[in-house]
Amino acid sequence: MITIHPFKAWRPTPENVNEVACVPYDVIDTGEAKKLSEGKDKSFLHVIRPEIDLPEKVGLYDDEVYEKGKENLQNYIQEKVLVQENEPGLYLYRQQQGDHVQTGLFSCVSVKDYDEERILKHELTRPDKEEDRTRHIRTQQAHAEPVMLTYKPDSKIKELTNTITQKEAPLYSFTAVDGVEHTVWRVSEPEAFVKAFQAVDALYVSDGHHRCKSASNVAKQLRDQSSTGQEEFEFFPAVIYPMDELQILAYNRVVLKTDTDALMNKLNDNFQRKEFDNPVPSAKGEIGVYINGKWNGFTLPKPENADSVKSLDASRLQDYVFNELLGIKEPRTDKNLAFVGGHDTISKMEKMVDGGKAAVAFSMYPTAIEELVEVSDAGKLMPPKSTWFEPKLRSGLLVHTF
Repeated sequence: MITIHPFKAWRPTPENVNEVACVPYDVIDTGEAKKLSEGKDKSFLHVIRPEIDLPEKVGLYDDEVYEKGKENLQNYIQEKVLVQENEPGLYLYRQQQGDHVQTGLFSCVSVKDYDEERILKHELTRPDKEEDRTRHIRTQQAHAEPVMLTYKPDSKIKELTNTITQKEAPLYSFTAVDGVEHTVWRVSEPEAFVKAFQAVDALYVSDGHHRCKSASNVAKQLRDQSSTGQEEFEFFPAVIYPMDELQILAYNRVVLKTDTDALMNKLNDNFQRKEFDNPVPSAKGEIGVYINGKWNGFTLPKPENADSVKSLDASRLQDYVFNELLGIKEPRTDKNLAFVGGHDTISKMEKMVDGGKAAVAFSMYPTAIEELVEVSDAGKLMPPKSTWFEPKLRSGLLVHTF
């Protein structure tokens, strides 16, 4: 049984929403955040990337950064850039990118469900990123950004969703600079969704593992003997999509330095060559390799007695290429390996290699949502950066405070 928790959201006024809403903190670096926020005093980047408002000499994890984020959020509230709902509520959030459409429930979910593994993860978190988000959440006393969760399709939830989106006027409707359309409806009868999700056995983390873990950390820090389990810090915001509507793109890799001629010889000696007219692989088990201005296709070996993790393309690429041929043993920490996600990764990787910033690029076939579920249900973990969900959630639309 999944707990859905209506909350009193802080949200932009409709006339400000397009200026306030921004990309999530973890898809851009500080330099990109500065550029995106230029001339945009209301951009939520000032809350989730507050280092952009401080001198460059200030370290990313200095106390000043967390205090600046708190200050910026409080200023938005005082200046009514954000206004709070009078009553706790739920919302529906639709994103459309080209022909792809996904509609999810924007609500708070329970830390207890996460801690007791009714909200299932598929990746490890890094301690430094976990601590960073924990400090942001606790200092601001807010969960500024939602996580993305998914669930197995449910006919009752689908019916409730369609009734609202087909008959009611949206609270927000705007197109972001990247062309993605965002539409938000306020749910008039939240209890119907609360009851419907009680029949759902599990939710799966799609995007936002560090925010989930950080919400759990903050709750542990704030609990005391008088806690009831219903305090607002016991809940964190999420957009929950049916898994048949989600879109997973490949999360590709580049190796920064290697002997490319030697690597090419090893690939030809160890793997089956494949005719490769398109740099995007057409089937599971295939990879593209960009060396010396040309894409080459190969088929990865199938491991014997493979479980749900070892059979993943990300595992096979790691085991048979990075580990055995390139000596990259720890993909989470090896600085010779970088990850490139998104719909335009092929052009990004080609520019990196052609410009001398990387030696070789690897394109992959996307992980299937069924593979994510199988790994999560088994209580196992995927290799790092196995999935890239797109479109990304917009931050600053609905903020949860405690």
